[in-house]
Amino acid sequence: MPVGLTDQPNFLNATVIVETPLTAAQLKQNVLAAIERQLGRVRQADKNAPRPIDLDIVLFNREIFQLGRRHIPDPEIIERPFVAIPLAEIAPDYVHPELGRTLAEIAQSFELDNSSMRLRPDVFK
Repeated sequence: MPVGLTDQPNFLNATVIVETPLTAAQLKQNVLAAIERQLGRVRQADKNAPRPIDLDIVLFNREIFQLGRRHIPDPEIIERPFVAIPLAEIAPDYVHPELGRTLAEIAQSFELDNSSMRLRPDVFK
């Protein structure tokens, strides 16, 4: 379900682990931003505006830093279950560098009702 500007279609949230020799800035600018552009993303002032794709770095190694206006680790990890839970599914034992808690522990702290997040059968086969 969309957060913020809710008058838009539902969308898919997913996480991936990437191994790269690039810095976080290089990864964001040269890879993620290029993928977003190729898939039709046009950045708008409203970060919650509808868009075809949104790729973000939420963790990078075990580092703490600013990447443009975004703080890494992303504060939304502890604020939003749709960020924390997929991260915990792929890296449950990763320790959050600021909190000292594993992603599994962070994800478990969310109490969800069944309507807030659903697995899509067309994606998870």
